Amino acid sequence: MPTNAAKNLHGKTVLITGASSGIGRSCALEFARSSPQKLHLVLTARRVDRLHKLAGQITEELGEGVRVHVVKLDVSKTDQVSRLWSELPVEFSKVDILINNAGFMSGYERAPDIPSSVIDDVWATNVTGLINMTQGFLNVAKKREDGGRGDIVMIGSIAGREAYAGGSIYCASKAGVKSFTDAVRKELIATKIRVITVDPGQVLTEFTVIRNRGDEASADKVYEGCDPLTPDDIAEVVVFACSRRENVVVADSMLFPNYQASALDLHRKL
Repeated sequence: MPTNAAKNLHGKTVLITGASSGIGRSCALEFARSSPQKLHLVLTARRVDRLHKLAGQITEELGEGVRVHVVKLDVSKTDQVSRLWSELPVEFSKVDILINNAGFMSGYERAPDIPSSVIDDVWATNVTGLINMTQGFLNVAKKREDGGRGDIVMIGSIAGREAYAGGSIYCASKAGVKSFTDAVRKELIATKIRVITVDPGQVLTEFTVIRNRGDEASADKVYEGCDPLTPDDIAEVVVFACSRRENVVVADSMLFPNYQASALDLHRKL
């Protein structure tokens, strides 16, 4: 007997940014496993080779019930985002769920020593890219009956709620996402478009290696002696929120590993 998640996701099209690794990849697998009979996935990222491998894994595991379309996309490039929506094949063009997952951060420099390239790249990816993706999705979702239907999921961070030293630009970008999200939710209140926020605490993904500029030893030290969240933990919450009855909005979620109470409050067991 199908679960509520399978019934409520049946026949929908889900678009995920940053799907080549980490939370995005786990979301793709969790959606596919939750609705294996009929689901369309649009997987986007810069590393398209990884997307093709993921698509192959999904097909091998679940068969042809889950249809997958792969798109090479850098959300920081406005022209690429614009082309994405206009070039989607008809089969995948009526996107029901947008997962705004793509994100970027590099280094821990503090003002006034933050490289201008980092400022530009973080803002273009985490804020401008997310806003452009959201606007493209709303052009589709608002054409549906009752003023519009669909789900927008913002993968934020507790860094957007509580800033920390060495993270000023990243924290600012995530705070910007939170403010944008809160405003859009109010702007869409007369529609059936749900706006969902999932803000994780410490999660073990490749993001930490990228932030440490490829230094895996430094990245490992971030989680030394800890048991952080996994991408699967976040994906389960995302799919749960998107597979609720249409009138149920899981508007705002924070997830911590059990040694963490906020962006700054960490208790490490030795």
